[in-house]
Amino acid sequence: MATSSVSKGCFVFKPSFKKRKISVPIEDYFSKGKNESGDSKLRFETYHLLWQEMKSETERLQEELNKNLFDSLIEFLRKCHSGFHNSSHWGYQIKLREIPTAALILGVNVTDHDLIFRSLTEAIQNNVTPYVVPLKAKDCPDIKHLLQKFVTQLTNCCGDVKSKDSVQVTQKTSCSMDSLTTWYKTVTKKTGPKMPSKKRITSSQWQPPPVVLILKDMESFSTKVLQDFIIISSQHLHEFPLILIFGIATSPIIIHRLLPHAVSSLLCIELFQSLSCKEHLTTILDKLLLTTQFPFKISEKVLQVLTNIFLYHDFSIQNFIKGLQLSLLEHFYSQPLSVLCCNLPEAKRRINFLSISQCEDIRRLPSFRRYVEKQASEKQVALLTNERFLKVETQSLLENLHVYHLNYFLVLRCLHNFTSSLPKYPLGRQIRELYCACLEKNIWDSEDYGSALQLLRMLAKDELMTILKKCFKVFNSSSETQLGSTAKKIEEFLAEFQNLDEAKEEEDASGSQSKGLQKTDLYHLQKSLLEMRELRRTSKKQSKFEILREKVVNFIDCLVREYLLPPETQPLHEVLYFSAAHTLREHLNAAPRIALHTALNNPYYYLKNEALKSEEGCIPNIAPDICIAYKLHLECSRLINLVDWSEAFATVVTAADQMDGNATTSEEKNEIIHARFIRAVSELEHLGFIRPTKQKTDHVARLTWGGC
Repeated sequence: MATSSVSKGCFVFKPSFKKRKISVPIEDYFSKGKNESGDSKLRFETYHLLWQEMKSETERLQEELNKNLFDSLIEFLRKCHSGFHNSSHWGYQIKLREIPTAALILGVNVTDHDLIFRSLTEAIQNNVTPYVVPLKAKDCPDIKHLLQKFVTQLTNCCGDVKSKDSVQVTQKTSCSMDSLTTWYKTVTKKTGPKMPSKKRITSSQWQPPPVVLILKDMESFSTKVLQDFIIISSQHLHEFPLILIFGIATSPIIIHRLLPHAVSSLLCIELFQSLSCKEHLTTILDKLLLTTQFPFKISEKVLQVLTNIFLYHDFSIQNFIKGLQLSLLEHFYSQPLSVLCCNLPEAKRRINFLSISQCEDIRRLPSFRRYVEKQASEKQVALLTNERFLKVETQSLLENLHVYHLNYFLVLRCLHNFTSSLPKYPLGRQIRELYCACLEKNIWDSEDYGSALQLLRMLAKDELMTILKKCFKVFNSSSETQLGSTAKKIEEFLAEFQNLDEAKEEEDASGSQSKGLQKTDLYHLQKSLLEMRELRRTSKKQSKFEILREKVVNFIDCLVREYLLPPETQPLHEVLYFSAAHTLREHLNAAPRIALHTALNNPYYYLKNEALKSEEGCIPNIAPDICIAYKLHLECSRLINLVDWSEAFATVVTAADQMDGNATTSEEKNEIIHARFIRAVSELEHLGFIRPTKQKTDHVARLTWGGC
């Protein structure tokens, strides 16, 4: 389309039709990978179903973990609500200008705060008041914007109020506390908001609900904005019952750093502490990975990648769960036999319908090949040639793998009960540390395990009995026959320790009657004690308690050696375990310089467009302009001549234009190419690869990463 104008300009032509977005079903990506198979749809459905179960479990866990915090906050809000209308209280006149404030300490895992505040807002609206307004610092640069956001969101909270009232407040009146107070009185004058309650409240008993303002990131708010808002709100507190909730990521001392004493004295502050991030992570791991409820498992290296990102980057539970979801997705995408990663009865049923190619996939598994090598020659031939016999054996191996996990996690928890309270924690304080050590290799071959056993042989009787009681509860919850006998054995140990107490009391009583102190002076008493000590050291005779303690430690050692074998020793563990830690690290570990270089130097890596494939060192003429400019600038020295760079860019680009056969004139074509080149150079400058220089005219300087 051609246009004519007196002066040159930029013309935009919008298409008359709407472009239809082409959507590709997600399950199709499973069949486009390197492992093409006919069960790609079934693998995707299995992944989706398993992830939905894990997701619902994490949501339930988070609700349980936040329940105590939310209950205490709701109780505080109700107490403050009743205090607004209790004029007979002795401190009513004093606290009339003090704004009730809840300082909510959430920790540095800022990415999880939005989810917590979303759940908190919903809980307050369902139990205390519908007038809940959450605000962020980026939306409130000054007091004017804060009041505007506050008024707008507050008037949108009540769904039963006529829309005319909201429009009058937000548009026809100024956003101030006076207008907000007038609106609040109008809304709560005759009838209260519809709130769920078990008892019907009469009009004489009804009290207008308070207004709760949540400042999600208090540290980011301007000091002046906070001071002005608190001073203004305290002056209207008798007409506008406001309650503040401060979201704090660091420490409560930030309140006194941001607010002077004259302003902080207008707040009645109460502290609330959320659950620690590490405790939250331990609970998530315990319910998602250290259980047989979900068949999917991850290897030691994958778990190490996820926990390192959590501990050294963000402390975010949400990001950890997303990393776990990515591991699950990669496992089902890259492993054709992941179709068997489901509950045991369904996996047995699917084995009967395995194709010949899937049977060959089983035979190619390294763990299965090691298993076949240990069998007799006749069984080896049957496993490698007979599909029916292979399917029966696969069902048996999967069942053994399920039993292995049942025993593994029970013994792991028992060992953690023994080692979590030892000095210096040789096997780790958290169960995830012990789990990583057991996944990596035989735990009994490590020096830390040997030192842990030495410390266990020095435990006192009370400590040992307490740990045995915990282990008895763990094993007693299992329905396995082998571990059921283990629970009985631990119960016998407890009974023997109890009998030791009774025998010692009788021995002490008889000894006190038969023996008496024959020598009362200090010299002879000290001499006799030294003789008894030397006699005990040379005799090397153990007491009954020491013998029994040695039996307990040896018993636990036998359990560990029998049941805590690494997963790599189990046949078909590849079906359930995801071990591609390098793939996960590429997706999750931030490496902006490498990612930018890869995207600009090889756009096919991310775009997956076959036309962008090229040999190393070549520049495809249909690549994005910024990629062409970037690859050309790599061939230049520290100072780049813009004229030479532009001519090289035009040479590459015109090769594609000549093939298109456009009917544009050479002058128009040169202008278009020049505009594209300027835009590409501007983008490279924005990314930090080049910068203007005064050393030479029409030159730019190359920069190293992060240079200025």
